Amino acid sequence: MSVPKPALRTPHSALRTPHSALRTPQSPIRNPQSAILNPGTRAVVLAGGKGTRLLPYTTVLPKPLMPVGDRPVLEHVLTSLRGAGVRRVTISVGHLSELIQAFFGDGSKLGLTIDYAIEDRPLNTIGPLAFIENLGENFLVLNGDILTDLDLRAFWAAHCRQNVALTVATFRREVRIDFGVIRFEESGGKVRGFDEKPVLPYDVSMGIYALSRRCLDFIPPGEPFGFDQLVLALLAAHEPVQAFPHKGKWLDLGRPEDYALANTEWVP
Repeated sequence: MSVPKPALRTPHSALRTPHSALRTPQSPIRNPQSAILNPGTRAVVLAGGKGTRLLPYTTVLPKPLMPVGDRPVLEHVLTSLRGAGVRRVTISVGHLSELIQAFFGDGSKLGLTIDYAIEDRPLNTIGPLAFIENLGENFLVLNGDILTDLDLRAFWAAHCRQNVALTVATFRREVRIDFGVIRFEESGGKVRGFDEKPVLPYDVSMGIYALSRRCLDFIPPGEPFGFDQLVLALLAAHEPVQAFPHKGKWLDLGRPEDYALANTEWVP
């Protein structure tokens, strides 16, 4: 049985761009210009989640429209893309999608060309990519609820230069354990150590990815498919996956504590 594609809607004629403008050279070694973000580079912004961690606000307002200063967080994401050289953006929407479309329209007010991939049902992080056409040999994918000072140009250049399937921007986060942790032998229970409320460092995904087109071969059309599933599938197939550590600023506005910080420390 064939799986219906979710609707891909574009306000006015925003998608009338020559197909040749989307052709990124397959080998960045043969053409160094492919490692430069330019108006032909495609970016997909993920904005379809329900934002359950920010309830009750996201009951009536989609998370990407939550304000940071005098602008919604998604506008901060889009202007950062434009500042890096990107002009073509597809926003993947689901929950309260009509509000996001009404706010950003065809993107012309931001100097962008925006179209929308509308999820009729949730497809998780990576699932919507299966139905977005003409993504090019390499393309960007970003969560629509993050703030960061990551250099997107350097991130993109590293991805193209290494010619990998997937590059993930990472950030070091520390997790504090609110209890005293006892270390002891499994057999006999003899105590070997004690750590009072230890802080454990982890390198986490920032929700910013550069993908090669071959990643699309791993995404089942019409099925929910998460970023974690893509990474595991790529590794199982021995496809190269690269981390790009970032030591600057990063906030995940899906977390209430990060959203509070965004409106007190990020906004000038």
